[in-house]
Amino acid sequence: MYPTLYHVFLDLFGWDLPALKLINTFGLFVALAFVTAAATLRREMDRKEKLKIFNSSSIKILSGGPVGTGEWVTQACFGFIIGWKFIWLFMNSKELFKSGLPQSHLFSFEGNLGLGILIASLFLGWKWWETRKTRSQPARETSLELPASRHVGGIVAAAAIGGVIGAKLFHLFEYPEELVRFFTDPSLSNFLGGLTIYGGLIVGGLAVYGYAKKSGLHFLHLADSVAPGLMLAYGVGRIGCQVSGDGDWGIPNPSPMPEWLSWLPDWMWSYEFPNNVNGVFGERLAGYTGRLIGPNDPWPSFDGYGTYLDPGVFPTAFYETVMATLIFAILWSLRKRFKTPGILFAIYCMFNGVERFFIEKIRVNAIIEWGAFQFTQAELISTFTFFGGALLLWILLRKN
Repeated sequence: MYPTLYHVFLDLFGWDLPALKLINTFGLFVALAFVTAAATLRREMDRKEKLKIFNSSSIKILSGGPVGTGEWVTQACFGFIIGWKFIWLFMNSKELFKSGLPQSHLFSFEGNLGLGILIASLFLGWKWWETRKTRSQPARETSLELPASRHVGGIVAAAAIGGVIGAKLFHLFEYPEELVRFFTDPSLSNFLGGLTIYGGLIVGGLAVYGYAKKSGLHFLHLADSVAPGLMLAYGVGRIGCQVSGDGDWGIPNPSPMPEWLSWLPDWMWSYEFPNNVNGVFGERLAGYTGRLIGPNDPWPSFDGYGTYLDPGVFPTAFYETVMATLIFAILWSLRKRFKTPGILFAIYCMFNGVERFFIEKIRVNAIIEWGAFQFTQAELISTFTFFGGALLLWILLRKN
């Protein structure tokens, strides 16, 4: 496992680049997931604009004239932060990141004031040089035609903000002891750790609905446009879970691989998640034990992460990546076949619910007891997701 990008380059190429410890592999793949969703959404919105489903719009912009005070301030602040914080971190990463959480230095008031002022001055100088010709010209208003896909940035921003808030809240609902631990032992690690995907989908979806309503976008058409990319983005995000070993793995799987699967690599059946980002050590209620990586084990031991699971567990994040990719391919192939808005989104909800419900059967998760019933939070939400999608599909087909 590679908890950060630093460990990737160290293990694969032997490059010791401490600054890369700031980039967690899980966070990197989450960012790539948003990029993936944005790319597919942009393509779908462009296609639907040609079909007159979404409309372009024109805006008035000012060109020429003096540069506003706000632009100078923004440019200076941006340059100051780069010099004061990021260049300083890069220059001192070897000493700063020897121990502890690298992000603790990022979210602190540490930095180099001189570097900040220097880079801010360079940014202001560049702005002055860039606008030297237009500043002397009179300001004039021009009209600019923008495609419907200009909303992609706003939609992704709404989904990201709402998604992170929802994912964190739902995780705390599932594991309330972590909320208590944060207040009794406050730390950046306790604050940043733990996200629940369904919380992100629900709250992020509500945020996108609010953006669509405010921007005059037909929500069901937009939901159809989002659905394939959302599934693919889910698969990309799960790659981050697999690569970092963030705990989204399955139950112990000590059984030998069946003969009919012998053509697959062993880790696809059962995996020990060496150097997992959680540094799991000791016995766990799920049935596995975190052990220290020794000199005779087949993996390197990364400082602060050198543990593995015994016995190995189902690599459920990898399974979800495969299933999400297959579902994306199905949704992408169906996206031009339906004229009624909302049908593709309903099918997405049904696929999403089925996939998550059954993967929960071999995942490690907190159990909720309700009378004689036992289930996980994800099983409950995935059930509602499936039947909600089925109900929406029935309503849409009945109306049309």
